[in-house]
Amino acid sequence: MRTMFTYLKKYRFAAVVALLLMLMELAVELLQPLIISKIIDNGIGENNLTVVLQWGGVLIGCSILAFVVGIFSSFYASHVSQSFGFDLREKLYDKVQSFSFANFNRFPESSLITRLTNDVTQLQNTVFMGLRIMLRAPLLVIGSIAMAFVVQPKLALWLAAVIPLLSVFLFWVLKRGERLFRSVQQQLDHVNGVMQQNLIGMRIVRVFVRMKHEAGRFGHASEQLMDRTVSALRLTELTMPIILLVMNTSVIAILWFGRFELDSSGASVGEVVAIVNYATRTTAALSIMSMIVVNYSRARASAQRIEEVILTDIDLKDAEESVDRVKLQQGTVSFEQVSFQYADNDQRVLRDISFQANPGETIAIMGATGSGKSSLVQLIPRLYDVQSGTIRVDGIDNRQMKLEQLRKQIGYVPQEIMLFTGTVADNIRWGKENATLEEVMEAARLAQIHETIMKLPEQYDTIVGQKGVNLSGGQKQRLTIARALVRKPFILLLDDSTSALDVHTETALLHALKQRKCTTFLVTQKISSTVGADTILLLDEGELLAQGKHEQLLSLSPLYQKIYESQFGKEGVSRA
Repeated sequence: MRTMFTYLKKYRFAAVVALLLMLMELAVELLQPLIISKIIDNGIGENNLTVVLQWGGVLIGCSILAFVVGIFSSFYASHVSQSFGFDLREKLYDKVQSFSFANFNRFPESSLITRLTNDVTQLQNTVFMGLRIMLRAPLLVIGSIAMAFVVQPKLALWLAAVIPLLSVFLFWVLKRGERLFRSVQQQLDHVNGVMQQNLIGMRIVRVFVRMKHEAGRFGHASEQLMDRTVSALRLTELTMPIILLVMNTSVIAILWFGRFELDSSGASVGEVVAIVNYATRTTAALSIMSMIVVNYSRARASAQRIEEVILTDIDLKDAEESVDRVKLQQGTVSFEQVSFQYADNDQRVLRDISFQANPGETIAIMGATGSGKSSLVQLIPRLYDVQSGTIRVDGIDNRQMKLEQLRKQIGYVPQEIMLFTGTVADNIRWGKENATLEEVMEAARLAQIHETIMKLPEQYDTIVGQKGVNLSGGQKQRLTIARALVRKPFILLLDDSTSALDVHTETALLHALKQRKCTTFLVTQKISSTVGADTILLLDEGELLAQGKHEQLLSLSPLYQKIYESQFGKEGVSRA
């Protein structure tokens, strides 16, 4: 929770105003039973209408003052809580945006969504409660007891005696509730994860007729959420009856012993009424405190989950002595004894990889699934950092280049296609925000998608559905390639992003890229894509088995021959 309070500092003035107004409202409320006792004893008891009217007017004035002050207090409290929630959500989102791929592996997408929405809202509501009632309720209890002793000390003892017991009970509920609600939030992450997977894979679910299976999986996760929530609420719902039982017992004791005080002239009717009034206000305040305990327990659980994200150490950062304003001029890339492994895996994905890509060359990367092809290209823009060795871009260690500057000069097309809701032009402009329509169209021509776009209903203004649902696989791949090309990069990384293209389209695309003079890394499984490459890197279980041109590998590499044979047959190998 301590980290969360730092985001309230800029709203200190509004928070102090809200608290001062709340204290003024509280003071007026604590005076009301005393005023009522004056009306009863000095007015009604003595048949003095003047006193009744005077103190009645004061009581009405106090009520109006409390009403007005309460409205302004709520206004300032709302301002602080809503602004706090906005700032926290922005900070959390910025932090997530700065995550490396390794950081993302720690937090499932569904968990991050829950933390950005449900957890932030929980804290936001708690801040409002803190300024309006979280402090007011215990102060009302303390103030009521203090005023009860001012009015009639003997009867006040019966009210004060039960407070320590209830305080210990509420503290126990707080600690127990925190654990339970943390468990609830974790299960909510799981429910959101199941729901997210189901919605994203809806087409696969329907094609394989797995609706009942997925409904059962969601039902099981939802049932667990219900069970955990019921356990948490069972504890908190038990709080209110216990408080009411203890406080009502105290009120009965006050009325019972108040009768004896009246008989012995130790107390007046107005004083007994005032003590009972303070007791009922204390009961209401303790009831509110039980609700506060529930919300505070949930807020602490949410705060811990948010702090986990905010305090996460980003493992990819700019070096302290980063080379500033590096402008790529050639696009040379060299790997020097590079080894890499993922943080959560002891096995190395790449081992002692060395090669050099010269300006304008096409480097094809082949190998079996899990051989490290995608990992290799992801190291160039520093989506991950190497464990040993060096990657140089235009002769500079890429770890010495500022991340933003390095990545802005590289075009990257990931294996997983991701398009955004918006126009075709907007999706291409993701690569370069200020690209003109001419630049967008040029990139589309290079990606062999321009003619297809011109046949769409609104051409470049055609709306692309979520994740490109209204486009074919090949169209989506070419659109993402255009998005990378619009920034006119010196280095282009294509991670198996031509798999859905036919041979003719792919050949035209690779020929067009040759005209751009950019260094291209092409992860592929197709021999047809590697024939025209300047260098082919053949990976197997993280090791570079061979490198060279198509003809060289076909005559010298048994593995390359095996791949060629699987695609063209033995006769194809003999003819080649």
